[in-house]
Amino acid sequence: MSQGPRSGLAAVSSALLAMSRHLEVRDVLKTIVASARELLDAQYAALGVPDDHGGFAQFVVDGVSDAQWKAIGPLPRQHGILAAMLHQATPERLADVRKDPRFEGWPSAHPDLVDFLGLPIRDGDEVIGALFLANKNCEKPEGGCGFTEEDEELLAILAQHAAIALTNARLYERSRELTIAEERSRLAHELHDAVSQKLFSLRLTAQAAAALVDRDPSRAKGELHQVAVLAAEAADELRAAVVELRPAALDEDGLTATLRTQIQVLDRAHTARVTFAAHHFRALPAAQEEAMLRVAQEALHNALRHSGAEHVDVTLDRRGSGAVLRVTDDGSGFEPKAIRRAGRHLGLVSMRDRTSGVGGTLTVESAPGKGTTIEMEVPGG
Repeated sequence: MSQGPRSGLAAVSSALLAMSRHLEVRDVLKTIVASARELLDAQYAALGVPDDHGGFAQFVVDGVSDAQWKAIGPLPRQHGILAAMLHQATPERLADVRKDPRFEGWPSAHPDLVDFLGLPIRDGDEVIGALFLANKNCEKPEGGCGFTEEDEELLAILAQHAAIALTNARLYERSRELTIAEERSRLAHELHDAVSQKLFSLRLTAQAAAALVDRDPSRAKGELHQVAVLAAEAADELRAAVVELRPAALDEDGLTATLRTQIQVLDRAHTARVTFAAHHFRALPAAQEEAMLRVAQEALHNALRHSGAEHVDVTLDRRGSGAVLRVTDDGSGFEPKAIRRAGRHLGLVSMRDRTSGVGGTLTVESAPGKGTTIEMEVPGG
């Protein structure tokens, strides 16, 4: 802090901004450690997130090369000074960590740590991590610690914000896991409703054919033909589900080709006619293309499963620097006044969330007996 309060506050502000830019837990941990080492001008910094078994679920270091880290070996256990910070939840500032009675040594490849500053990262009453620094780059007072009380105060501020950043990152990852779980659950229901029913019908038809082989070979032949048709439809349903599980095709083929392929599969798998056309469409940011694909899939699912439509038409058009996706069916439709109930049933809430998440707008037009049109517009990059 020799550069004065203004410089110190600017450094803290820079560190906090850096932490807030990341949502992945591992990236947040790395940013916290790097920011702490730079802020307090130390040779080494580390952050450990404890598990429930006496070890660390994650342990991130800064100031140690990859080769050094590999040579050090397994992650440390919760012992010595680290255990004190985690279990007693108190700061530790030491002139020489090696002389502390709690010191229990380290592996031969471990760097030699002398002066030490560490403190717990807390979320309320829960200790969610231990942050520490070692070997401050400064003149050490005789027999004293290079880290000062002011350093400890700065690190405490950083630790408070680190707790917020780490908690937010965990919530983000949990939210993403729930989204994936919801997608899997929806696919499981679709597989149960479609493929399982077709396989059940296939089994019954095969049994009927077997019973007719001797009595009525002609009818048996017709039943066997139906078996082949049902088997082909079940296979197409499975292919459609697999396509949904692999949105990575967007990276390789783009939105237009991915939609065209999926719609061709759906057209073969259902009695309804499903068509697709794209006009002057150009590539969009990846997040927008994925959102449009998911909204198209949801709208197609609704039209083919619930509306009784004979024809479903999907179009993708350029509009300014953005694009418009339109899914139209000639099915049963629904009453717009009942949009709250219909929205929950038809996944409209999910579609609206996906659309607003990429800065777009979603319009739904429907009437009983008049079909439904879902239009999604995104602004582009």
